[in-house]
Amino acid sequence: MAPRLGVNIDHVATLRQARGEFYPCVKRAAQLVLENGGDQITIHLREDRRHIQDQDVFDVRAITSDYGKPLNFEMGCNPEIIEIAKKVKPDWVCLVPEKREEKTTEGGLDLLTDENFSRVNKACVELKKDNPKLKISLFLESNPETLKQVPRFDVAIDAVEIHTGDYAKAFLLGQEVASYLKEFESAERFLAQNKINCHAGHGLTMDSMGPLLEMELFSEFNIGHWIISEAVFQGLGPVIRHLKKLIQIKETPRISDKSFI
Repeated sequence: MAPRLGVNIDHVATLRQARGEFYPCVKRAAQLVLENGGDQITIHLREDRRHIQDQDVFDVRAITSDYGKPLNFEMGCNPEIIEIAKKVKPDWVCLVPEKREEKTTEGGLDLLTDENFSRVNKACVELKKDNPKLKISLFLESNPETLKQVPRFDVAIDAVEIHTGDYAKAFLLGQEVASYLKEFESAERFLAQNKINCHAGHGLTMDSMGPLLEMELFSEFNIGHWIISEAVFQGLGPVIRHLKKLIQIKETPRISDKSFI
């Protein structure tokens, strides 16, 4: 089965918030993604509300429900955001770290300190208690010591989304990536042994996704910034359709592919 394509539309909201306008419309972006083959919508409601706003979450949830597709709600462990998640009842929650000074999410959750592990564990328990059908993923680095903490949670974790940002940057700079791929392979093996799905996300582009598709490690890719950026030139629909085609045939992507120009 081909991996799922989750499309993060946060940066449609980033463009809107830059001018404080009513456009571009986040709901319209969600509709276009799903009409053109996206498998789910991913949005991140940050504590600082730098892009997605509270109402966006409810609006996008309505769109995904209309199309019968999942909403993947990225969030920190902030109590206020947890309460919003309880009201929205997304299909997935992906717990991520947040720092107000960061430009974007920098690295995975810290599960190696008792305080942080307890905080994330508590959030998972609370979310599952309110919505038993909810699926939870954790945004983590692929290092073994972090991954070994996942089976310790008090509720079953459905997936780990591996932070691919460092790999993606190295790939685009033409640097060595074999060590990243080896670590991803080990991570997927460990997760599979523990019946936990393996997802990939952060910093990926059509080109850097190529080696990951060939390895057939990940059951889901969540891509946002590159898709929205490329949509400026190609349109959101064509970008989604092309990515879906590449995922389905597991073809090494090429930005110069004539079918995309």
